[in-house]
Amino acid sequence: MRLRLPAERPTEPPTGYKIAHPVLSQDGTRAGFTGVSLGGALPYAVLDDASCVYGLRHRPPVRRCDCGFHCVHDRAAAEALLCTTEHRSAVLLEVSVLGAYIRFERGFRYARQRVRSATAGPCGCGTAAVALADAGWGRPGWRVLAPCCGGCARGRTSVSLAGFARLAGQGLRVIAGSAGADRPFTELMSADELGVPELAAEAALLQARLDWFQSQLARLGEHGAGGGGQG
Repeated sequence: MRLRLPAERPTEPPTGYKIAHPVLSQDGTRAGFTGVSLGGALPYAVLDDASCVYGLRHRPPVRRCDCGFHCVHDRAAAEALLCTTEHRSAVLLEVSVLGAYIRFERGFRYARQRVRSATAGPCGCGTAAVALADAGWGRPGWRVLAPCCGGCARGRTSVSLAGFARLAGQGLRVIAGSAGADRPFTELMSADELGVPELAAEAALLQARLDWFQSQLARLGEHGAGGGGQG
């Protein structure tokens, strides 16, 4: 006899976390998201129903299929995915799990979702994002966007965080994550904080740069002398 887990009947929708790429329609009138793994070719709206990525006519989620929206229980687990190279420009989503769902150890696979908030990380230059700009790739009919500061967004198709939330609708909140709150690992110390080891390292670096500069001058001088001898 097959044992079944008891059915859950929560009083309010469970909350989950995931990462995704924000997208803007080709005509600039609609906004949504596209996933980073299975189903990434199917952009979805803030409030949307899942469909089977294999084209089967069943309603997700089905136990013997991978279809449906996916999310994790823990926000930190979703944030950890943003550390990987291919996901650096993605945003962190907080979602409400709606409809039928299957609970796993680390998250849910489910039929319907509402994206409540999207947190955009810093621009590639390290400055806090004020807009979402064309990332240089996309899906048919959709431009993928990436968090961007005002300076780096110049000359690129872009939309402000508030503008993206307005286009997406359904009460979505788009938040800029902190960029300067955490001190970088290689932050320079002030002169008063430098000790003998730090000063020695700075001196070695300056000497190496001086040696390179002198070698470049010597090389240019040799070329100049040779060119003069040839008339």
